Amino acid sequence: MKERCVNALSFSSLSNLGSKTMLKFFSKVTSVTFISLLLVLGVNAATIEVISSGAFYATMNDLKPVFEEKTGHKVHLSSGSSMGASATSIPNRLKNGETFDLIILASNQLDKMIADDFAIQGSRVDLVHSSIGMMVRKGQPKPDISTQAGFDKVLLDAKSIGYSASASGTHLSENVFPHFGEDVKAKSKLIVGDRVATWVGRGDLEIGFQQVSEIVPFTGENGSVDLVGPIPAPYQKVTIFSVGVAKGSKEPAAAQELVTFLTSKENYARLIAQGLVPAATALNSTK
Repeated sequence: MKERCVNALSFSSLSNLGSKTMLKFFSKVTSVTFISLLLVLGVNAATIEVISSGAFYATMNDLKPVFEEKTGHKVHLSSGSSMGASATSIPNRLKNGETFDLIILASNQLDKMIADDFAIQGSRVDLVHSSIGMMVRKGQPKPDISTQAGFDKVLLDAKSIGYSASASGTHLSENVFPHFGEDVKAKSKLIVGDRVATWVGRGDLEIGFQQVSEIVPFTGENGSVDLVGPIPAPYQKVTIFSVGVAKGSKEPAAAQELVTFLTSKENYARLIAQGLVPAATALNSTK
């Protein structure tokens, strides 16, 4: 009886609010319910098409599920080299009509993509600084390359050398290997469309060079190679990798959310673990 009186009192109180007030009340409840339903159904979620060169690919792959869980968006990730004649290179894929929302590659190549109208002017954001590293097959002795003299000896003594078709390999083939004459050139192999670590891990090549962040995923307990370390000065070249919004992006707002996420401090530890230096901290360290 007491419960019935309370219910009656509650209904009476609502009735005294007036029809307009009640309409606003129920409209508000309905709106909140509808918005919640939209979020559950993923109506506001987007699929962001991203293509990344190797230096940032593994990191992007690791960060992808974190971003997806945080925002509800989905990321479809493709891979391509920053440069080169291969049909799989990012510049060639864009020129052949493939469409993406974000492109991640060496900053100088992104600048060219912007100049050629494949990426939006003013959209470039620097993500990381990346160094060139050297690897050997897992379990093999790791030579000392901490000095120029030590590196010179390793390069001259190696039976076979692998290098990538992207930024690190271009630097080595144009600015480093020529100093050692035809001998080094003859035993060096350009790896196109594959990771150098795959070849070194199989034993097809004695030593290999690639961005440190492209070597790290192949190291560790279940890896096939060991990272010897970054190559020394004066041979080292640090490359900046940047992200830009592709021309014709179908999801520019969601793409911008992803850029903000990639540059946030919460991800610095993950970047460093992959052998990368967050661009913001690299710039601060030079001031």
